[in-house]
Amino acid sequence: MRPYLLFFSIFTITLSSCGQNSAPSGVGYNYKLSDKQWEDKLTADQFQVLRRRGTERAFTGKYWDNKKQGTYKCAGCNHKLFLSETKFKSGTGWPSFYNVIENGIALGVDNNIGYTRNEVHCANCGGHLGHVFEDGPKSTGLRYCINSVSLNFDEE
Repeated sequence: MRPYLLFFSIFTITLSSCGQNSAPSGVGYNYKLSDKQWEDKLTADQFQVLRRRGTERAFTGKYWDNKKQGTYKCAGCNHKLFLSETKFKSGTGWPSFYNVIENGIALGVDNNIGYTRNEVHCANCGGHLGHVFEDGPKSTGLRYCINSVSLNFDEE
């Protein structure tokens, strides 16, 4: 394994335990469930990421290298988030998109690892999806770095 990938993998594993805060309380979101209902609905990994703001390890998610055409939706509530035509290979090990479906996401602030990042949530249920960075392709300059486990995919 290349040294920078090893560091990145170790860093990512550390991140997965940083997100112990709950996702937004549900205030202002259309799709609301109690913590117990979320636990019953989601897998353990989905619950950790969507409701506890965790992060899956890089290059392990089922969609990071998906090349099929279709629509990516929130694994928590099936709300439309991203179109496959906006997905690009960022080299980070997570699905990356340069644009979102209108009204698909909400943004928040994440200070869990010692610096501020822009957190991406589902606009319908508040589930944590990942983060957005300003190092994406020229069309928008944005890279929505999203956890595969927080997504469902409807192939065209």
